[in-house]
Amino acid sequence: MNIDLSTEATDFGSAALSALAAAGGDRLLESAEEKPADRASGIEPILAQLGAFDLDPRGGADELEAAASLCRSAGFWALPYPVAERLSRPADLDTDALIVVSEHHPSAAVAGLDLRMAAVTVAGRRFRATAMPSDEPPHTSAFVTRLELEPVDETTDADLALALVLPMWTLLGMLDRAMELTRSHILLREQFGRPLAQLQGVQFQLTDAEVERAGLEVLAKYALWSIDTGLDEMVDDALALRLAALEAADTVFRVAHQLHGATGFCDETTLSWLSRHSVPLRRLPLGLSATSDALTRRVGRRGLTGLYRGSSESADVREVVAP
Repeated sequence: MNIDLSTEATDFGSAALSALAAAGGDRLLESAEEKPADRASGIEPILAQLGAFDLDPRGGADELEAAASLCRSAGFWALPYPVAERLSRPADLDTDALIVVSEHHPSAAVAGLDLRMAAVTVAGRRFRATAMPSDEPPHTSAFVTRLELEPVDETTDADLALALVLPMWTLLGMLDRAMELTRSHILLREQFGRPLAQLQGVQFQLTDAEVERAGLEVLAKYALWSIDTGLDEMVDDALALRLAALEAADTVFRVAHQLHGATGFCDETTLSWLSRHSVPLRRLPLGLSATSDALTRRVGRRGLTGLYRGSSESADVREVVAP
C-alpha cells in the first residue's frame, strides 16, 4: 500500500495553485459574489487552460491523484465553482457534473450555472438534476440553490465514492488556507508586548488544529487509494473520510476564528470569506450527525477496515505509518 501522491500529481496541484493565484486568487470569489452571472465565464477559461476538463479520474491513479490535487488547490482559494463535481461526472451519462444530494432537500452550490447535472444519493439512487432559480444573494447563500430531480437508475460504488471523496479534497484545501491565514495572523498580532504565536495557549490551540488537518490529509490519500484499487469498502472509506473532514473542519475553523477574534467574522478578513463558502461542503448533502448515521447504517457491526486490515497485511501497514 502506497498512499502518497505521485510527483506529477503534486506538481500539477502546485501549478494549479499558482495559476489561480495569478488569475486573481481571492479576488475570484469576491468578483463572483459581485457579479454571480459572470462566475462561470470568469473561471471556466482558467480551468480549461489548466486542462482540468480533460482529466479522467477513472482513467488511472495518476489522473485520479491529479484531480484530487486540483480540487485541493481550488479549495485553497475557495474557488466559487464546482470543480470536484465536474471531475466526478459519470462516464455513462451525457452530463457535466455529478453531485451527491440529500433525498429530502436536494440542493447544491450551483446557482446560476448552465451545467447538465446528474445527482446521486448516498443510497446510490441516481437522477438528472436541474438547478432552480434562487433569489437569495450569494453573500448569504454561498451559491446554494434547490435541485429538481428526475430518477434515472442506480449508480456504481465507484461513481458514488468518487463523488464523495473529491469534494473533501476541496475542503482539505480550505483547511490548508485557514491554517496558513491563522499562522500569519498570530505572527503579526501582539498581546502583552509579544506576538500571539509565543503564547503557550495559542500554540496548543494551533497544534490541535494542525493535528486534525494533517490526519485528514492521510485519510484523504487513503480514500483515493481505496477507489483506485477498487476495494469493496470504497464507499465506506469515502463516508469515513467525509466524517473525518467535517470533524476536522469544525476544529480548524473554530480555532482560526478564536485566534482571529472578531475580525475573523468581518469581510475585510479573508478567513470570513473562506469560512462562509466552506459551509455548503460541510452541510451538503449531509451534516456531521447525518454522515455519522449513514456510515453507521452502512458498516453495521462489522466496522471499518481502514488502514489496518489485519495481520496478513501488517507489512503494508508499517509501510504507511513508518516515518
